[in-house]
Amino acid sequence: MTTQYILSDYIEQVLAQALFDKLEDNSYSGRVPSCKGVIAFGASLRECENELRSTFEEWILLGLKLGQIIHPNIFL
Repeated sequence: MTTQYILSDYIEQVLAQALFDKLEDNSYSGRVPSCKGVIAFGASLRECENELRSTFEEWILLGLKLGQIIHPNIFL
């Protein structure tokens, strides 16, 4: 029997759309274009990816707390 993690899969699919830029100071910025306000920065690409994941997870939680509907296909 295969275990499915719906929320984890959703987060992975959305973050697969992330765009990253190397900044002039050699740090990185990352954003998810389809999610307004989901942006992060990090000294390395890995750090930026981790920060972006955390920011997106907080974005989801805030949306749920505010009673917003998060449709599973809205960003896919």
